[in-house]
Amino acid sequence: INEKMNEWLGEKNVADTLSLSVPNNVTSEMGMKLLDVADVIRPYPEIIEYLQQVKDDNFLDELVQFEGGQQVRVAIAAYLDKYGMRCAGEIDISRTRWSEKPSILVPMILSNIKNLEPGASKRKFEQGRQEALDKEQDLLALLKKLPGGEQKAEETKQMIDLIRNFIGYREYPKYDIVSRYFIYKKALLKEAERLVQANVLNKKEDIYYLTFEELQETIRTKKLDDRIISKRKDEYKLYEKLTPPRVITSDGEIIAGKYKREHLPAEAIIGLPVSSGVIEGRARVILSMEDAELEDGDILVTTFTDPSWTPLFVSIKGLVTEVGGLMTHGAVIAREYGLPAVVGVENATKMIKDGQRIRVHGTEGYIEIL
Repeated sequence: INEKMNEWLGEKNVADTLSLSVPNNVTSEMGMKLLDVADVIRPYPEIIEYLQQVKDDNFLDELVQFEGGQQVRVAIAAYLDKYGMRCAGEIDISRTRWSEKPSILVPMILSNIKNLEPGASKRKFEQGRQEALDKEQDLLALLKKLPGGEQKAEETKQMIDLIRNFIGYREYPKYDIVSRYFIYKKALLKEAERLVQANVLNKKEDIYYLTFEELQETIRTKKLDDRIISKRKDEYKLYEKLTPPRVITSDGEIIAGKYKREHLPAEAIIGLPVSSGVIEGRARVILSMEDAELEDGDILVTTFTDPSWTPLFVSIKGLVTEVGGLMTHGAVIAREYGLPAVVGVENATKMIKDGQRIRVHGTEGYIEIL
């Protein structure tokens, strides 16, 4: 038994399996709920065809001309009502929210219709929940056979329940912050609209280049030097070209560490193992979520993920990112969805080419190009 326990606990996948399909995770639910939206659209080929050519954001109102259009419109509107304040890079208040540009969701919805069967949301969640339950029961049965096993099993069961019931709550603070951000954004843009009408600003989005204090001053005085905006726009373009270091301390020190690689293949691309398992598939190197045309079995390779990427996770089989750690968003959701994942892979989006076949070793923390 001890041998079996050591073998089990030596593998990271026990903890990862116990993290599958946890309840009360507002971010992973967001991915599953978009599968439900796909199921509402699925019976209507005309609407699917229409969505494939959607370019503007009035498409929600135009849906009603098709059979099933009203149900589809209601389903998408309900989804946006709960998650529409999210977007890529959502901590930046100036980023375009899904509610402001619903067409961002269309490729993900179409990808769900193409790659997954009806009812995938409930089936995926239930399958993960069952796997976690089976692993828990095996572990507890093994513990009971040890000296003092009943108490060990009871304490372990308490810890498992604690993790499964509460790990999802790590996603709520961000969800709440971003919900408030969208309210602030709408209020600020309303003020900006007044400044445009008073010929103080050229366009309302120009307030993104002012500090809050400068905006207050502009509203008070109804004056603004145009040169400030154009100077800040130029600076912003320059900053966009910079590549931040992978690790930087709070003192501003840049640490350029190297991963240990003794026991790994010579050609391995190395990162941090954050979700166990090994998977092979086609690499999809995607830098912007709107460009995500996924096939079943693809592996997502990107710079970083945040909650807005979660709806893509239901279509992929593995994840590789340049930035991230054991408890960052992508790692937590990958474990909950059961996707092998390696993060903190320097230059992953340059070293791995879109379309290459790769093998992701989520337990060991490296990638091979096949």
